[in-house]
Amino acid sequence: MSGSDVQATFIEAATSDDNGISTAATLSEAGDLTINGALASGGSVTFDQPRNVIITSAGDDRGDTFTVTGTDETGAAQTEAITGANAGVATGSKFFATVTQIACSGATAGDVEAGSGTSIAAPVFQGSCRLRGLYVVNTGTAGTITFRETSGTGSIRMQYNTVASANTTEYPDIPDSGIRCNAGAYVVYTQTTMSSMTVFFS
Repeated sequence: MSGSDVQATFIEAATSDDNGISTAATLSEAGDLTINGALASGGSVTFDQPRNVIITSAGDDRGDTFTVTGTDETGAAQTEAITGANAGVATGSKFFATVTQIACSGATAGDVEAGSGTSIAAPVFQGSCRLRGLYVVNTGTAGTITFRETSGTGSIRMQYNTVASANTTEYPDIPDSGIRCNAGAYVVYTQTTMSSMTVFFS
């Protein structure tokens, strides 16, 4: 009797952390934010799941650009330029697996901090694979879960909606021979809309 070639990946993302990358500080001139938040280790951050970066400003930093450097959900080097906010939160759109630097283009109007957002691009498998099945634990907030191939911004292969019922479970059906994802499969979602997921693939 031959064994099964089906594998499983467990996906669970921590809640966002406003200053998990860099704690509040004021810059008197252009320079780097100190990577010293609760998520930092040795001057860099490795997220539990690839996600976006947020910058929170106490003053009006709309004239400043914060350039985030690190790696993306595929492991490739990337940067993102985020324009500062006016006494609020500036939200990045790229997914970072690691952050090694955040450079500010000028002096800040007050304290500024950097942290993790809620947009997730969790890798299932970083190679071609076929999705076979899912087991999902819901939260109290409904949302859309998107499966993409190649990267967190690649072609959509499947979508479904969770339900707003905390700690209930779903077994979304993947029919026939499954859904093929070329050069990697990624689960893209908002952290508050799903507690955890086990993805079965081959």
